[in-house]
Amino acid sequence: MMARGKLILICQSGGEFVTNDDGSLSYNGGEAHAVNINHETFFDDLKLKLAEMWNLEYQSLSIKYFLPGNRKTLITLSTDKDLKRMIGFHGDSVTADVFVMGREGFDSHALNIHACRESGIKLAETVNHIAVSMTPAVAPQPFAMAPVSLGVMPSGAFPIDPVTVVTDVAPPDTTTTVAHAAVTVSPVAPATFPVSTVSDSLTAVDATAQSLNRISTTANPFAAFTITGDPSAAAPTPTVPVVIAAIDATAHGSAILDITSTPADTVKKRRRTASWKFGANGPTIVSVTDDLGEKKRTASRKKNSRSQNTVPVADNVEQQQENGPWKDDFNGSSSLVASDDVPLEKLVASWKDGITGVGQEFKSVYEFREALQKYAIAHRFVYRLKKNDTNRASGRCVAEGCSWRIHASWVPAAQSFRIKKMTKSHTCGGQSWKSAHPTKNWLVSIIKDRLRDTPHHKPKDIAKCIFQDFGIELNYTQVWRGIEDAREQLQGSYKEAYNLLPWFCEKLVETNPGSVAKLLINDDKRFERLFVSFHASLHGFQNGCRPLLFLDATSLKSKYQEILLIATAVDGNEGFFPVAFAIVDVETDDNWLWFLEQLKSAISTLQPMTFVSDREKGLKKSVLEVFENAHHGYSIYYLMENFKKNLKGPFHGDGRGSLPINFLAAAHAIRLDGFKKFTEQIKRVSSKAYNWVMQIEPECWTTASFEGEHYNQITVDVIHAYINLLEEVRELPIIQKIEALICMIMESINTCQTDSSTWSSQLTPSKEEKLQDEIIKARSLKVLFSTDTLFEVHDDSINVVNIDSWDCSCLQWKATGLPCCHAIAVFNCTGRSVYDYCSRYFTLNSFRLTYSESINHLPSIIKSLDKEEAALHTLNVLPPCTLRPLSQQKRKMVKTEDVMRRAVSCTRCKLAGHNKATCKATL
Repeated sequence: MMARGKLILICQSGGEFVTNDDGSLSYNGGEAHAVNINHETFFDDLKLKLAEMWNLEYQSLSIKYFLPGNRKTLITLSTDKDLKRMIGFHGDSVTADVFVMGREGFDSHALNIHACRESGIKLAETVNHIAVSMTPAVAPQPFAMAPVSLGVMPSGAFPIDPVTVVTDVAPPDTTTTVAHAAVTVSPVAPATFPVSTVSDSLTAVDATAQSLNRISTTANPFAAFTITGDPSAAAPTPTVPVVIAAIDATAHGSAILDITSTPADTVKKRRRTASWKFGANGPTIVSVTDDLGEKKRTASRKKNSRSQNTVPVADNVEQQQENGPWKDDFNGSSSLVASDDVPLEKLVASWKDGITGVGQEFKSVYEFREALQKYAIAHRFVYRLKKNDTNRASGRCVAEGCSWRIHASWVPAAQSFRIKKMTKSHTCGGQSWKSAHPTKNWLVSIIKDRLRDTPHHKPKDIAKCIFQDFGIELNYTQVWRGIEDAREQLQGSYKEAYNLLPWFCEKLVETNPGSVAKLLINDDKRFERLFVSFHASLHGFQNGCRPLLFLDATSLKSKYQEILLIATAVDGNEGFFPVAFAIVDVETDDNWLWFLEQLKSAISTLQPMTFVSDREKGLKKSVLEVFENAHHGYSIYYLMENFKKNLKGPFHGDGRGSLPINFLAAAHAIRLDGFKKFTEQIKRVSSKAYNWVMQIEPECWTTASFEGEHYNQITVDVIHAYINLLEEVRELPIIQKIEALICMIMESINTCQTDSSTWSSQLTPSKEEKLQDEIIKARSLKVLFSTDTLFEVHDDSINVVNIDSWDCSCLQWKATGLPCCHAIAVFNCTGRSVYDYCSRYFTLNSFRLTYSESINHLPSIIKSLDKEEAALHTLNVLPPCTLRPLSQQKRKMVKTEDVMRRAVSCTRCKLAGHNKATCKATL
């Protein structure tokens, strides 16, 4: 077994594939190296590592491997999901062979990778690869483990941030081992190849792409940043943007907390935290690095000087708006550059020595301001800068009459910013901290850190954490608004994401020909409806699935209260197959009717359809209006849920617990007398439950009376998987939610394609199992011939089988689509194959047809649309109008007329106003 999810990759390159007589492939020539990977390894990291190892061009590099037991078909690795899937396939193996191909010539400069990096891949040996047979007859040989220290890049060495990446120090190297393949080995001296370990300072990319970066992240490590720095530097200098205090004449009476570079900023700017990433194969959690250097914030500094201000200044002193680097270092110390293991309390405590007194020097006014801000947080007081420019800075405590003062100015001779006057003591008794009001930007930056760690943090939890860490009390509204702004910075604007829907529909149809994507907006340019159905889904439904669709709806769990409508088919293995979905502004009969009309035009089938939905939604009329020859049934899952809710005593006989069992038995009864039998049992337990069952039309939910496709064996919630997914991504904008839905559908198709490739039976596994049960039952039955097509089968009763009409008097064959035991007994006597009389929808071929088409990857929004292109290709689409729920609407209090109350009189003393129990009269 693979230990702790690790897998040793035998990476082979330089050879060629040869086809053997049996169709299997062998790889001849070349060399091989061994590398450890695990579930945390990113595909981009592995690809870059192999490109350097084999001196191959990064963009042309291709990685392929064989599935276990299949040496005829090569599988390509191209995404993180592919890599994790390969590890899963080789879960029982220690090693896996991968084959690396590409054009020669690795160019680190083209990839924006600095030539000097601290760690590398150390290969203990170069393996001269001889012809290794790939035929199934050759069992894989265990590899001798020779532990050799191998410096590799840790998983997630390239932090991807939605806007900017700032890294201050190199991540620590990890070690692994090299496995020696069972081939001819020629030992040589260890060779060292540089690894892509980011150890230099990183600067932000052009801010023009930031609005789109917030909508979707990219897994490409080279598009997210460029690397600069001095190769000769012993250690990189952390680069953090400085917020310059603006001068505002209206700020005289304000007392605002002097905070921009927060403890959380400093602690977590190196911390890789969890954040959602959506790729082609589903939503995943990726490591990202805190963004402290947003160019957008810098570029708009002059425009929004007051909103960016962390230290309101009372005097009208001209402030030069600049942005410069700041090194987190006091007196040459790097104590503020803390690791993840340093508690926040210790870090804040270390800021107390950031300001030491008169004579202390700083490289610039920016460094002085940063140190002063941290010093104020650590000592828990609020100050105001009276003079604040590039040459001087004077501040005092905001508390009236407090003695704390500080003054520093630029000294040209020393080329430093020096503290010249300072009164360290406070006479306010900490009153200034009580009146501290954090700025919006500081609060948002703190909340962003919390949301990266836990995306679904509640406002009260964040408020509690801020009070514990900083001693600042915030009300619910402040924190809630801060959460909204933080999520917009992390994930993009939910409102602006609607503008991308027209572009999204265009690209969806362009990359998936035959697919349908329709967007409707009203006269006010507000979103109303979106319908999506992929060609892969339509093809699979029409060629491999029964004409049966489940209709359901659920909330998109967003601030605009959109509703997801979905149509789901059932494949031959009783799995759910999404056919189409729509997003509408509100769930109404008109929107359901529109969805069904789009569904009809997309499916374009002539055979009668069967639709199943929740009875409470009342979709029967709309279904029969759009699909004239259709059948409509009620979902057994929802009927059962409503049945349980309506169970009220008294209960008799077998008690309440028997009611759901008898309800399902009545639904599954093939004959009417069976239905009556179980409903009578319900009646004996509860007459109210019986009345509730009988008021539902039996022709819409019972096997005995329903004329459409058999469906009521499905007793689970069809939309459950979508509800879980939307719960996980409920905070994301609408485009990213749609991408998550598409990724789930793609992952489902890919999984079924892979699973079915290993099946060998003629039917799907679930149907094969049921058929085998019937085959066992048929062994003890006696068959009497009547005609060539009619047969009598004797067991406890006599059943007549007609093999021409695929019918048996027990009615099970017709209801389930699989031959019953009576029919199988006839086949055994007449030498017929039982598989020739099974419904074609349950065959392995039909299942593979269902999943034969794949959904093509949609282009990444970040890669495909920059800011200028977005202005040309996007249409101004507004979010839907939201109605406040009735529970939140203000209700007018209706005064009721005074009710005459009966006067209370005591029966003991005969006086009014009290009763006998409270009577205190002495008689």
